Amino acid sequence: MAYIIVVGCGRLGAHLASEFSRRGHSVVVVDPEELALASLPPEFGGFRMEGDATEVAILRQAKAEQADQLIAVTRDDNVNLAVAQMAKVVCRVPEVVARVSDPDREAIFRDLGVRTVCPLTLAAGELLRAAADSPGGRERST
Repeated sequence: MAYIIVVGCGRLGAHLASEFSRRGHSVVVVDPEELALASLPPEFGGFRMEGDATEVAILRQAKAEQADQLIAVTRDDNVNLAVAQMAKVVCRVPEVVARVSDPDREAIFRDLGVRTVCPLTLAAGELLRAAADSPGGRERST
C-alpha cells in the first residue's frame, strides 16, 4: 500500500484519487476549491485537503515528506511544475508525476526529473494508430 498525494481535483484528479483509494492506497487530494473536493464520490476513502499546493506549508500539512508518490494534475502547467519541483526538491517525494498540457513544455519537466503525461501527445498517438489500422488508413493494393 502506497501513500499518494493527488494535487488537483478536477475530473482527472478525482478519478485517479478514487481509483487509488479503491485499490487500497492511502490517498490525500489537495485542491484550493472546496467545491472540487466535494465532487469526490462517497466511496472515496482518502482525505480531502483544501489548499494551494504551491505553498510548501500545504505540502507539509499533506505530509508530502512521507509520500511515496505525488501526482500533479491541475489544469495549469505552471502550477504542476511548481508543485512537482517542491515535492521533489523540498519534500523529497521519491516519485513525482505531472500532467503537462503543452507538449513543448515536457522537456522542461523532464530536465527537472519529473515524469510527465501529456494528454495531447497520448491522444494524438492513439488517433494516429487508429487511423493507420483502419481500412481507409491502409495502403490499397490495385
